[in-house]
Amino acid sequence: MAAVLSEKVQLQLKAGEFTDKADATPVTIADYGAQALVIWSLRRSLPDATFSVVAEEDAGDLREPGGEEMAARITELVNAVLSVEAGAPALSSEEVLDLIDLGDSAGGSQGRHWVLDPIDGTRGFVGMRQYAVCLALLDAGQVVVGVLGCPNLPMEPITDADAAAGAAERVGQAGVGALFSATLGGGAFVGPLKEGGQPLQRLALEDSADFGEARFMESYESKQSDHSFAGRLAAVVGVTRPPLRVDSAAKYGALARGDAAMNLRFPHAGYRDKIWDHAAGALIAAEAGAVISDVGGKPLDFGNGRWLDMDRGIVTAPPALHAALLAAIQDLAPAS
Repeated sequence: MAAVLSEKVQLQLKAGEFTDKADATPVTIADYGAQALVIWSLRRSLPDATFSVVAEEDAGDLREPGGEEMAARITELVNAVLSVEAGAPALSSEEVLDLIDLGDSAGGSQGRHWVLDPIDGTRGFVGMRQYAVCLALLDAGQVVVGVLGCPNLPMEPITDADAAAGAAERVGQAGVGALFSATLGGGAFVGPLKEGGQPLQRLALEDSADFGEARFMESYESKQSDHSFAGRLAAVVGVTRPPLRVDSAAKYGALARGDAAMNLRFPHAGYRDKIWDHAAGALIAAEAGAVISDVGGKPLDFGNGRWLDMDRGIVTAPPALHAALLAAIQDLAPAS
């Protein structure tokens, strides 16, 4: 349902339907609407469960004077999807805003928490490129379930054209739209997003130490990750192919099925990642056979609240390549 809503919004996004938050990251009516729909669905499916959601958005700005028009538009979109996809009665604007605000959990290493990024890669979403709806389940700080819905991602290996502006125009075409899922110890899978049910094609990466034909992925925009350092690292280990630049956690799904061999993320100084940016995708890549760690080799800690603190960046690759990359990073930029 979140994918249906986000597709509709992306193709018709208008001025006034997105804004910048205090941290200069954009938020759109699709972010809010997708969050409301996922939380509505979780509550319907798990009525008796202790409910905790760590999600990116809150409805604070929508409740402020001047937010009424955007809140009404979000409510309209949510109700349109609920009516068609779930046969559910309409929600009031207040009910929709309350659903959005249920994502205010602090998370942590105790108990179970759903972790939601309703539109990961909002800059890509606004730019008509790739994005993903990301949902994970934490149990005692460990990711045990991960799902990525990637409406613009083709089922075939992604190309540079698929990653660029214009990807949104292919929504609805045959073979466009991928759904990834994984459970801890149960493997990772992919299938068409719109067919419903569980994805059934199992994902298994080959391990190799050969960088010659390997390609690495990184964020589409250089403000999201240090392209210069990634380029120097690639040259040192012998990568000759140009990077594949893709927005969002769709990179994790693409890596898990072998579209590229490495995913490199080196945030600029002062930036802190959040757990919802990586929880679902990291499990999917790991269950497909990749190793995910920070630059110092430590596993990512998703049980430390809403923030994902790490040593300088994240490296995701099959085991042999991962070990070689970490060694090369220490040579290029040893820990202080």
